[in-house]
Amino acid sequence: MSKNRTVENKTDVRNSVGRVISAFIAIFLQFAWVFLIGFFLDDVNQYIAMGITVLSLIFAVYIYGESKTSAMKTPWIILILVIPVAGIIFYLFVGLNGTTKRMRARYRAMDDQIMPLLPEDAAVRENLKADLPQFAGLSCYLSMYVRYPLYRNTTVRYFRDAKEGIDAQIADISTAKHFVFMEYHAIEDAETWHIIRDVLVERAAAGVEVRLFYDDMGSIGFINTDFIERTEKLGIHCRVFNPVVPFLNLFLNNRDHRKITVIDGKIGYTGGYNLANEYVNLTHPYGYWKDTGVRLEGEAVKSLTAMFLEMWNAMPKAKQEDFDFSSYLPDASAPAKTEGYVQPYADNPTDKLRVGEDVYLSMIAAARERIWIMTPYLIITDEMNRELGMAARRGVDVRIITPGIPDKKLIYAVTRSYYPGLVNQGVKIFEFTPGFCHAKMCLVDDDIAACGTINFDYRSLYHHFENGCLIYGMSAVGDIRNDFKATFKECREVTGNYATRGRFLTRFWLCLLRLISGLL
Repeated sequence: MSKNRTVENKTDVRNSVGRVISAFIAIFLQFAWVFLIGFFLDDVNQYIAMGITVLSLIFAVYIYGESKTSAMKTPWIILILVIPVAGIIFYLFVGLNGTTKRMRARYRAMDDQIMPLLPEDAAVRENLKADLPQFAGLSCYLSMYVRYPLYRNTTVRYFRDAKEGIDAQIADISTAKHFVFMEYHAIEDAETWHIIRDVLVERAAAGVEVRLFYDDMGSIGFINTDFIERTEKLGIHCRVFNPVVPFLNLFLNNRDHRKITVIDGKIGYTGGYNLANEYVNLTHPYGYWKDTGVRLEGEAVKSLTAMFLEMWNAMPKAKQEDFDFSSYLPDASAPAKTEGYVQPYADNPTDKLRVGEDVYLSMIAAARERIWIMTPYLIITDEMNRELGMAARRGVDVRIITPGIPDKKLIYAVTRSYYPGLVNQGVKIFEFTPGFCHAKMCLVDDDIAACGTINFDYRSLYHHFENGCLIYGMSAVGDIRNDFKATFKECREVTGNYATRGRFLTRFWLCLLRLISGLL
């Protein structure tokens, strides 16, 4: 890939600008209408006002009784009690997370067809229990309740740079013989995608089945509306997840944040990077872009394939075309050398499990020496805050790397609002000075690491379709540890800047940011 393109303005987005503006204007008008209606109805006669008050109290009690963290419930309760009608309507649009009975049934039906095709070898879990007993419970949870098995016959290669990962993907795609599946939150119709597209077109012409699946919101500023039509004409079967339709789409808040490539069911990729120029540093809207990923080869690729097939076939207006899922889940030949364990997993907002958060909490609770985290956003629940603090207080080296240059200033301010509470419990905070750190990773001791798409924020942990990969006792864990060490040297430690409580107005501003964090 060429490195000739360097720095451009942050507003230099060439594709679909009109669509982005139109969508956000429509969303803004929608919420403005809700609040105006709320204000007008709140000022009517006393009987209606009394009814609205009773209704708001019912909603407040209902929200209080939900099985969510208090940080998610409190902002909604306050909003509904202060502006009842607008708060209730806003909650119905956004707070309920858009999950309908019909939608949940679609995903459950897909899982009931696909997941039985991922049988687990009980002996592998017993071996993990003997080798790394502190993580056996986490593995059991993912196997029994989330239905993603633990695997052994799989090799893992770690990429500390997105360009390195994408270059490897292109090389592997060029050798595909049967199928290539690609699922990404964002695709930019520019140089990086064009290189991948050309290889996909060549493989499609050779008879390889090629499918591409992307999120509409994630890609809305990067591609034009005729992208699917143009891509289909090239021989690439293309679908879009959850099109942005303001006023009509109650599922708008839930996005496909996954990043997956599967080649012939034998090689798989996942990580934090999307298929856009900024991820491989062809462009630099926020300084140097730090991202990471992993390449899997072997049995564990089955789980990545299952994740793709679930999303591809569960879309409401897309006709299911896969009836023999087993044809895409071949028994991969064992690599020449195997070590450790691998467990890809996915999170789905249509069920009641909070898999992404559960995995991170379990990893933190099991730590004995260190917990090192990379995340672009740090907007965490009280439970996560307390678990990180408890780990630091029991002597664990807890460090968190966040960006030095933000991509979203408000979210960056909210992220920093969590620093004082963590620092005062012994957590160390580092900011990546060269630019934006988009990697989503967690390393515990020298035993286990998580790499994938799941940020330490409410969107990833509660609203989005996500995926990750747990790596137990493999050399890739050591590669991740070494990358953390190298990245710390490129960071400034800001722990001391947040050790004091600060002035009253500063504390009040931080409290306000924390209060609205559950609504972002």
